[in-house]
Amino acid sequence: MTDATRRTIRTGLQALLGLLAALPLLVSTAGIPQTLPGIAVALTVAGAITRVMALDVVEQLLPAWLRTPKDGTTE
Repeated sequence: MTDATRRTIRTGLQALLGLLAALPLLVSTAGIPQTLPGIAVALTVAGAITRVMALDVVEQLLPAWLRTPKDGTTE
């Protein structure tokens, strides 16, 4: 799997988790201005997950096919 594919999968997972965290706020609001808190929560959670997934400890918990290669090469 190429590095670009890994990054895409990881980014998609991070965005999905952020949206899931914000889903109650997004569902309960009807107007565009009222959804801004939900969007802010989604972006905050996605950013936090991105930072956590960059940690070496978390990297070791990921399946081998989703880990970033240590030497910077693609498989």
